[in-house]
Amino acid sequence: MESTVASKLEALSKLQSIDSQLDEIRRVRGDLPEEVQDLEDEIEGYEVRVRKFDDEVANLNDSIGQRKQAIKDSESLIRKYEEQQQNVRNNREYDAITKEVELQKLEIQISEKKIKEAHYQIDQKKSEIEGTKHRLEERRKDLENKRKELDLIVGESEEEEKALEKDRDKAAANIEDRLLSAYSRIRKNVRNGLAVVPVKRDACGGCFNTVPPQRQADIAAQKKVIVCEHCGRILAGVEQRVY
Repeated sequence: MESTVASKLEALSKLQSIDSQLDEIRRVRGDLPEEVQDLEDEIEGYEVRVRKFDDEVANLNDSIGQRKQAIKDSESLIRKYEEQQQNVRNNREYDAITKEVELQKLEIQISEKKIKEAHYQIDQKKSEIEGTKHRLEERRKDLENKRKELDLIVGESEEEEKALEKDRDKAAANIEDRLLSAYSRIRKNVRNGLAVVPVKRDACGGCFNTVPPQRQADIAAQKKVIVCEHCGRILAGVEQRVY
């Protein structure tokens, strides 16, 4: 039983050592991966906005085209009505045609107003497109620089990271699922990622709270997996003081 627990703690300690090395490699990258992702998201947002503005401008131009055609149709009707006025038989017919002419002239005025409004909106949209494209270009340059910086850092440690990832897979394969799950859960809940620590100078190597002598003796005996009663970290071994 002792060798079984000892081997479990040894496997956990090895896994923790590998994870700590991986953590350090990733720590060197700092916030760069997140910054790159944020810039990619921001750029995508700007691109969507530009496409939306372009679609709106296209719709406004279509509207202008329709209004211009409506004006032509009204002008054609006015000419037709004016010709009919030459052949009316009484004042009632003349007045009726006159009303139709006035109605078409009103339609022309409305279309001209709508065209003017559409042109104004297009100018506004184009201004917004220009500003958005300017910000988009700036962010693309920022992203290019951040990517270069990140690629340089990743390139320096890529081989080491790949080797450590392989070692980690091998180490994790030697740990039972229940224990591995507990280890992963502890790592997520602690700041420094240390889930397995020794007892140093009578204290937990993670939270530095005192570990009583009897508990230290139990930990050193390695008859069972013991966790720190303060932080929940797995306590693997007791480092002897050097006097």
